[in-house]
Amino acid sequence: MVDDGTGAEPPGGRVTRRRARTRANLLAAAFTVFAAKGFGRVSIEEVCEAAGYSRGAFYSNFASLDELFFALYQERAELIAEQVAGALAQDGPGLDVPAAVDRVTGVLLLDRDWLLVKTDFLVRAARDPAVSATLLDHRARLRAAIAERLRRARGHTALPAVLGGTDGAARAVVAAYDGVTVQLLLDQDLSGARAWLKQLLTALLTDGGAAGSPDPPPPGRERHHGR
Repeated sequence: MVDDGTGAEPPGGRVTRRRARTRANLLAAAFTVFAAKGFGRVSIEEVCEAAGYSRGAFYSNFASLDELFFALYQERAELIAEQVAGALAQDGPGLDVPAAVDRVTGVLLLDRDWLLVKTDFLVRAARDPAVSATLLDHRARLRAAIAERLRRARGHTALPAVLGGTDGAARAVVAAYDGVTVQLLLDQDLSGARAWLKQLLTALLTDGGAAGSPDPPPPGRERHHGR
């Protein structure tokens, strides 16, 4: 039997634990379905089936599939922004660039499913100013977390002058991430993408590393696609 998952609300409108759990389960199921099929090819029925709930449970939590999609993106994006800020807060006054890069790449390169959902959101944002505002806000939060950490390291860790300061460095970090994730979506080589992002961020935030270090392998070349 399919759970209706609506969860009765007590007087005053306080959301019950059951309803909060239903909402979380719908978001988790939607994430899987959106990643597998793409937002434009998913129906409410498919999300409900994946979550094990009825349409009534869906409509007691979301007015539309669009609202669910935006809620899912916001939830994941806020989590990532918090994780990036946390990863950057672990050093002392100076910035240990290799250690910070390790932590940040571990957070940013989550998984291919998230990148697929984020790409769907980006396509929507390119055509809809309201959606674009949500995406721009998330990116601004990521840049702000990075820039704030770099500001705290001023006087202890020098940045390349060509970046024009901490704000420019933060923009460069996000741009490097964007480029590497496009490659990851195409070749599905997570370990290669993570290694390449570490190389790029280290080069951006320092003098590029020690002289004579080996050239990084081109992304996507580490494995063969002979399937």
